[in-house]
Amino acid sequence: MGKIESTLKTEISRLARKELRTAVGSLSKRVGELKQKISQLSKIVANMNKAATLEPGSRTAKGQPQPASNAEIKAARITGRVVRNIRKKLDITQDKLALLLDVSPGAVAFWEQGRARPRGANKAAIVALRKLGRRDVKRFLAEKGAAAKSRKTK
Repeated sequence: MGKIESTLKTEISRLARKELRTAVGSLSKRVGELKQKISQLSKIVANMNKAATLEPGSRTAKGQPQPASNAEIKAARITGRVVRNIRKKLDITQDKLALLLDVSPGAVAFWEQGRARPRGANKAAIVALRKLGRRDVKRFLAEKGAAAKSRKTK
């Protein structure tokens, strides 16, 4: 009896697998197609977001850079080398960068040496600063310099 029973079980399981394979085959193809579609759509959205940030009208009305999003700030890896490269790209000194970010020049030096890392509002300001060009930075420095001079004379 045992041999007939095991033969029946194996035959039934073989037929069941065959039926499942035919039923699931079309579903798995559909899942693959949907995954490809999702991938294409996410690439399109990423390209649209990138294009929106590169538009010339992406600055706010006051000429200030748009603040970085929380996701952008969280994803940013700000190291000493990054701070130094941003500063050199903008062609400014550590003192001028400190003036732009409202921190001490020593803090900028420590960031560049890797002895400290910018956190919180300073990190957000650096992420926003990456989007600016030299002209914008020079204009901001001129505004800050004029504001600093008016405070000193009062």
